[in-house]
Amino acid sequence: MKITVNKTVFEQMLSNVNPFIEKKDNSQITSHVYIEAKEGILTLKGTDSEIGLKITTEDVKISEEGQATANGKKIADYVRNLKDDDINIEYTDNNLTVKQKGSKLKMPTFEAKEFPKFPEYEHLPKVNLNSVKLISAFKKVTPAIDTNNPKYELNGTLLDIKTGGVNIVSTDTKRLAIVKLDEQNKEELSIIIPKKAIQEIGKLFFDEVDMFYSQNYLVIKTKQYLFFTKLINGKFPDYHRILPKEFKYVEKLQKDKIVDAIKQISNISNEMKMSFTKDAIVFESLSEENMEAKTEIEFQYSTIESEYQIAFNSKHIIDFLSNIDTKEFSASFNEANMPFELKSENFSTIVMPIFL
Repeated sequence: MKITVNKTVFEQMLSNVNPFIEKKDNSQITSHVYIEAKEGILTLKGTDSEIGLKITTEDVKISEEGQATANGKKIADYVRNLKDDDINIEYTDNNLTVKQKGSKLKMPTFEAKEFPKFPEYEHLPKVNLNSVKLISAFKKVTPAIDTNNPKYELNGTLLDIKTGGVNIVSTDTKRLAIVKLDEQNKEELSIIIPKKAIQEIGKLFFDEVDMFYSQNYLVIKTKQYLFFTKLINGKFPDYHRILPKEFKYVEKLQKDKIVDAIKQISNISNEMKMSFTKDAIVFESLSEENMEAKTEIEFQYSTIESEYQIAFNSKHIIDFLSNIDTKEFSASFNEANMPFELKSENFSTIVMPIFL
């Protein structure tokens, strides 16, 4: 293999595939990126066997076709410090050489034919949804995905497709985030997508994509990218049981005012109390360090009949408010020790309160 490619192009490709490689064990071929030059196309792949990305470009000059591997982190670190000019990459005698004028890096490789295969997708059924709306929904529910929960199904997002609509759901047991898409479907599907995959999907894809699925994999394809992730095997909790059927109080709140107030108090404590009075909403810290913070905003309630208090972890509220585009949102409550709902358009979060 012998190619010439612009440093910026190659650096961007490496930057995209490197999040998918094995980071802890350099003795594994999955710590390497796969590089292939063939039929006028340069292809890079990265995978840890659980998740992977292939990226292609025609912006390359191929003098000799072939394939090789290289340690993903080391080659990316080296290329990053080169000048913004063409670089020459050559594979000979089980070594990969990267040259640019007076600079040269020689790296050992693994046998490229041993690099893990990506799942075939051509025969798989397709997810027939508006992918832009779906990816936007993934981003909104990402903060509520649990991390390292022994119940593996909570470490991902549920894509729940029914004939009457689509729900995208995440929960860390302290809150449940859900986006409802009003799309009709002939096929029903329920899969759990791992958190890392959801995060990478949000970084990579912004336009329409093709999505394919099997019992074990989700595959996303664009002209330049081929992404796959293994799915989580397990049964997601029955989230319908968690959703309150009705609320005693529903109030419209101003996003910016609530954000400003919460951020003031969260400098002292993430746990806080919110009190609805006749003319204001009062926010107070719940700190165990003999520190107190308090602020209030003007407000006149419409459905709350008397003073009402509820306590919560501010991160749960800020995560929701950071993912809405509307200036207003609704906050719905029952008793102070019962879950409450924050909602904007088709996105809502059910939050478990802190018991006072």
